[in-house]
Amino acid sequence: VAGNVHPECDFMTELKKKEVECLEDSEEHGNTTPPGCKRTWDKLLCWPEADAGETLALLCPNILFHFMKEPAGIVKRNCTKKGWSDPFPPYHIACPVEDEIPLEEQSYFSTIKIIYTVGYSVSITSLIIAVTVLIAFRRLRCPRNYIHVQLFFTFILKAIAIFIKDAVLFQEEGIDHCSFSTTECKISVVFCHYFTMTNFMWLLVEALYLNCLLLSSLSHGRRYFWWLVLFGWGFPTLFTLIWILAKFYFEDTACWDINQGSPYWWLIKGPIIISVGVNFVLFINIIRILLK
Repeated sequence: VAGNVHPECDFMTELKKKEVECLEDSEEHGNTTPPGCKRTWDKLLCWPEADAGETLALLCPNILFHFMKEPAGIVKRNCTKKGWSDPFPPYHIACPVEDEIPLEEQSYFSTIKIIYTVGYSVSITSLIIAVTVLIAFRRLRCPRNYIHVQLFFTFILKAIAIFIKDAVLFQEEGIDHCSFSTTECKISVVFCHYFTMTNFMWLLVEALYLNCLLLSSLSHGRRYFWWLVLFGWGFPTLFTLIWILAKFYFEDTACWDINQGSPYWWLIKGPIIISVGVNFVLFINIIRILLK
């Protein structure tokens, strides 16, 4: 359930910061250098004020180093009476970057996509058959199996949510994922996180119910059933809604799929980590009871 910033998105974010800094400095200096050239931002470098006839030389931007094929070069510009000249040598020559994904990486990502698509498809088919069997036969209808059915449903819904999210986020090859932001993509990410959390919560419900059965009579165990159902669906709903409000009001960027450095990501990740820890403790407790 992790979400990280791609190097390309880091690059775009850093460029925007540099542009803001350059323009702020420009306002502070007042851009008064007649008959020279004003401080300017050319989308990659910030060129300071210069006198007419002066030639400035700057190193390639630091943020390009991650993508560059060769050591950093130098870009120059002349300040003329008419203003700044074009950069020379051009950026694509002075600062050559790797702008294509190697064939090995493309093959690797394609293989991974095929593997998890086949895996999820087989999982969905198997779980649907299991749910059908548990619901169809009356002898199998009991609280324990109802919990199994709902756990299976969370696996099915999570797999479907992942397929939908991939279809929405990667519907076109040319999409800029750093700035792509639509209601559809946000909803797909929300459901993906929600069903992932319900998946972990229902694994915890399984352990809680088994503990209830072992620590009390079967009749008492049934009393806890509806409380556990409410917990399995309600707890993830509560935290997902809080996360949605936090993202909407304080971090409404991209498709809500980038969570690196976001404090609000703990609203999703925190309960999942806690549920895994509690599940481990319950597992140890179940073993202890059975060994008595």
